[in-house]
Amino acid sequence: MGNDEMRILTILLGGAMAIAACCVGARPSPPTTTTTPVIDMDNPLMARGYLAQASSSDQFEIMSGQLAQQMAASLQVRNFGNLLIAEHTRTNRMLIDAALAAGLVPPPPGLLPAQQVLLAQLRAEAPGRGFDVAFKNAQISAHRAALLLHWNYAASGDVPVLRNVASQAVPLVQMHLAQAQRLNVIQAPPSASEAQSSPAP
Repeated sequence: MGNDEMRILTILLGGAMAIAACCVGARPSPPTTTTTPVIDMDNPLMARGYLAQASSSDQFEIMSGQLAQQMAASLQVRNFGNLLIAEHTRTNRMLIDAALAAGLVPPPPGLLPAQQVLLAQLRAEAPGRGFDVAFKNAQISAHRAALLLHWNYAASGDVPVLRNVASQAVPLVQMHLAQAQRLNVIQAPPSASEAQSSPAP
């Protein structure tokens, strides 16, 4: 074998060894993964959770106010129901406008399970004084929950324009809660059949 052939063979062997060394030492880079933040639709401190719960609260007040026009015996209760229809229609409109301004899709009108239960309980009442008492209790419960919702979001919510809406809602809900607590309703006396079925003292 001539010198030239030996030189070529040496070069080829050296290159092959270098390539083999690179292949052995190389380690595949780990795949890159990206994590998408989870949006908790039930979290009332995040925009979508707040929107869903605030909208449902408004819808309950509107629908229960309409129910009061049909079933209440007390003029005071019917008047309060009318007030709830007007003012919660306005606050719901504010909520929708704020959502659109923030680039969010407003929730469709409807009730979440908690408000569905309250409304079903009211619908199950017979018209008259029994309904008036149930309506008062439902409004106290609903407005306490709404006050907590708006208060917390106004303090710690994630979208400024919605925090502003929540701040405006707080005094209104406080006023409605006080009005509900002042409703002068009296439990209807038991019917004759109920009185007869009651055990004697």
